[in-house]
Amino acid sequence: MASNEPRSTTQAGIPAVSDRNSLTVGANGPIVLHDHHLAETLQHFNRMNVPERRPHAKGSGAFGEFETTEDISRYTKAALFQPGVKTETLMRFSTVAGELGSPDTWRDVRGFSMKFYTTEGNFDLVGNNTPVFFLRDPMKFPHFIRSQKRLPDSGLRDGTMQWDFWTQNPESAHQVTYIMGQRGLPKTWREMNGYGSHTYMWVNAAGEKFWVKYHFLNQQSDKFETMSGDQAQALAGSDAEFHRRDLFDAIKAGNFPKWDLYVQIMPYEEAKTYRYNPFDLTKVWSKKDYPRIKVGTLTLNRNPENFFAQIEQAAFSPGNMVPGMGMSPDKMLLGRNFAYADAQRYRIGTNFQQLPVNKPKCPVHSYNFEGNMTFDHTGDRCVYAPNSFEDSWSDETGPVDNSFESDGELVREAYTLREDDGDFVQPGILVREVMDDAQRAELVNTVTGALDGVIEPVLSNAIDYWKNIDADTGAKIEAIVRAK
Repeated sequence: MASNEPRSTTQAGIPAVSDRNSLTVGANGPIVLHDHHLAETLQHFNRMNVPERRPHAKGSGAFGEFETTEDISRYTKAALFQPGVKTETLMRFSTVAGELGSPDTWRDVRGFSMKFYTTEGNFDLVGNNTPVFFLRDPMKFPHFIRSQKRLPDSGLRDGTMQWDFWTQNPESAHQVTYIMGQRGLPKTWREMNGYGSHTYMWVNAAGEKFWVKYHFLNQQSDKFETMSGDQAQALAGSDAEFHRRDLFDAIKAGNFPKWDLYVQIMPYEEAKTYRYNPFDLTKVWSKKDYPRIKVGTLTLNRNPENFFAQIEQAAFSPGNMVPGMGMSPDKMLLGRNFAYADAQRYRIGTNFQQLPVNKPKCPVHSYNFEGNMTFDHTGDRCVYAPNSFEDSWSDETGPVDNSFESDGELVREAYTLREDDGDFVQPGILVREVMDDAQRAELVNTVTGALDGVIEPVLSNAIDYWKNIDADTGAKIEAIVRAK
């Protein structure tokens, strides 16, 4: 190789002698330990994989822009939601239960997570393609995920384990009805809707508070496009990366997918008397009671240049909220506020927010220092607050504008049920009033297939579960299952 030709280096930038041959004692002799380039290559290779996400391991995403097209300043002072503001955005789609190597087209909930790089810091909206979830208390979440993963002895996924958890927790009925219906098999990520699912708080410039739910409706089709079970199964075998490929190829071809963001707004005081608990993640708000209000449009227009750096290392947390928004009494949201950021510190490292994909576009002046892989060091600035050396620090006192907390006894109890808060009420409405005859027939077929191999007493529990959702549907499921 000529001295002026490009060549590789070690990670320290030192010219590498060879990327093909190890240093040995003669051509046929043993490898020597002091071949630093070989040692570094093997050591780094052993550490290439970071721990995969426990749920939502399999996924992909792209970058884009969110533009606020409407004036909703009467509801929130958040800078990104002011008219005409454009904000760079990262979107990640995923499945929940599958591991990194699982097919894109398994029947499952799809993650729909966004990072908005706003002028006030990063805002993360971590949602799904359904407006509800299986649970309403974070204590149950690890148990739920384990029940959807694998058995401890065989290492296989197991229908009995899944249905046992669902039927022992009837609050899951609304979400299970969604995934056993057509929404469990979206045709593409581009043609599915997304939801923040949780209830959040918005605060306007006058300090007025509102409860809000986020709905992203896709522009690619006039409905939520889905595929059949047979199509999904065939694709799982022929193209396990079908959804990832579809999104990447569409953006590469200039066919940029778009979603319109709508919100449901509930006045702060109405949450106290609404017929459903508005903070229960297993429930929706009626659009008749709280119609959707348009906010703006999200466009995905840029594929990642490096999947690992920009998608696998992307880290989201519901705790990342900018001024003008806040939490709610939603127990699942409050649990995720801690768990998500903690998961990223385990998975990627203490300073995961210094990585380019996670780094805010605005200045950062934090009093968190050092830790593994510190990249953006702070020089010799003061490391404590308060201080006498003109290093700025925060010290707001008094009530906060996004507060909802109240005094009360410490208890371990479920939400107090309201007028229409039964676990089977909304899934029953979904079956009887939202699905048509063909969709109900497909639902019966899907559920009976999913119950193959499920043993007693879980099988009987599952049949009763569906009878509670809808008596006619449950009876049809029982007739088919018992006849097998």
